[in-house]
Amino acid sequence: MFEGRHRDDETRPRVLRGERNWWFLGPGNGVAKLYPWHVDHDGAPTAETIQWLASQGLLKPPTRKNYSLTVLTTTHCNLGCSYCFQNLGQDESGGTAPPRIAYTRLSSATIKKIIEFTRDRMAEAGLSGLCITLFGGEPLLNPRGCAELLEAAAPLGLRHADMISNGTLLNSVPIKRLSELGLRGIQITLDGDLPDHDATRVKRTGGGTFDEIVRNIREVQDETNIIFSLRVNVTAENLPGIDRLIERLAERLNTARCGIYFKIVGDVGIGYRNDVSASERLLQQFIDWNRRALACGFRVGRPREVVPCPACSFTGGRYGAVVSADGSLSSCWETAGKPEWQVGTVFDGYQPDQIAAPRWTTCEEDFLNFADTDSWNRFHDAVDAALLDDLAALGRL
Repeated sequence: MFEGRHRDDETRPRVLRGERNWWFLGPGNGVAKLYPWHVDHDGAPTAETIQWLASQGLLKPPTRKNYSLTVLTTTHCNLGCSYCFQNLGQDESGGTAPPRIAYTRLSSATIKKIIEFTRDRMAEAGLSGLCITLFGGEPLLNPRGCAELLEAAAPLGLRHADMISNGTLLNSVPIKRLSELGLRGIQITLDGDLPDHDATRVKRTGGGTFDEIVRNIREVQDETNIIFSLRVNVTAENLPGIDRLIERLAERLNTARCGIYFKIVGDVGIGYRNDVSASERLLQQFIDWNRRALACGFRVGRPREVVPCPACSFTGGRYGAVVSADGSLSSCWETAGKPEWQVGTVFDGYQPDQIAAPRWTTCEEDFLNFADTDSWNRFHDAVDAALLDDLAALGRL
């Protein structure tokens, strides 16, 4: 039961050994500091420790109260990142406009059906709250659809909404209005420091995006209470510049309202490869990046145990759904907008199991396609253990 990371539908607690402490991560947000006498020689909790953890409620999965809805407001994107999982291939001309999944745009009629579908699913699951993720493509290429969806969702008990955006259009759409309708967080991806980012995260018409994105984030910070989550993609090419990236962002942003985390880019795009290995050097770099981010005032999230995804970890979408702009249903955001992976529509519901089951995929927490998963599991455990040590030392646990 306490043997490390697993990527299946079952929540598994983890026990991690840091330099200063042992840590227990349980379902949900459960965390406990352990001492050497709480674990045996293999690093597993003793029977007495397990009994104590259970008495504290740290082994009990959280009660689900909210339905998780991810909606692609458009499948179009104004960027041409070579590794994007929505690409159908590389740009054969050598440019920055790779072919993408078919274009669709969320309409008022489809929004109405999404709301009806969601209301029925929430009632069936006995859930009283709704959490929405605005996704794409680039969701801000359809700002009207974003606003109309959030407004229509309010009567369903909308708790909050988040957005996955590339950040280039934040200054040209009514973000303040979206904030008033429930938008609380925006995730932005950066591909390393300015020169590395601008060589990778490029507009389909050409040109880099780093300065534009950072400027837009700061403007939104000055006008709203939205919290930004900065995902830093880590590749073999951009590794040397990430220290400078942290410093550059700290100079230009309100770090108190920015979370930051670092993720390896897997071999996901057609024709794309990222040659990195779970080395001791890379491990120390991840640890140092987290420490530098904390020192700069960024929010660095507390590690937690991997819990089943509400959308894709339960066949039939019991606790959540992923809906493309045309109303088609996918099990996972990775397969949204791809007809061959469609598992139903909001108009007709999910397809029978014999059709949907072979198309039902689950998201990988680390977004990796490397064969040596054991090494990467140990890598991430070591990073998380060090971060827990550091957060404890700062009094942030």
